[in-house]
Amino acid sequence: MASESSVTLRVRLTPRGGRDELRLLGDGSLAVRVAAPAVDGRANEALVRTVAKALRIAPSRVVLVRGERSRDKTLRIAGLDGAAVRDLLTG
Repeated sequence: MASESSVTLRVRLTPRGGRDELRLLGDGSLAVRVAAPAVDGRANEALVRTVAKALRIAPSRVVLVRGERSRDKTLRIAGLDGAAVRDLLTG
């Protein structure tokens, strides 16, 4: 049985950004804006949902591994490799 691939993404999160959107930056990281405030983990939840929607995967496959209380975060995406993530994010 083959092991499932995963990739990590660096993210710069902007809570209360007016609407949920993301863009891939030149260095391979993501800039993500979410409408949710940074209260009670709501911005982190919105981040996970926004990234999962963009990658067309279940939110359970996106895990916040670092930066729970920071604007700079690291996500682990299960089941995709780096090339697949880049392709999905660039449309």
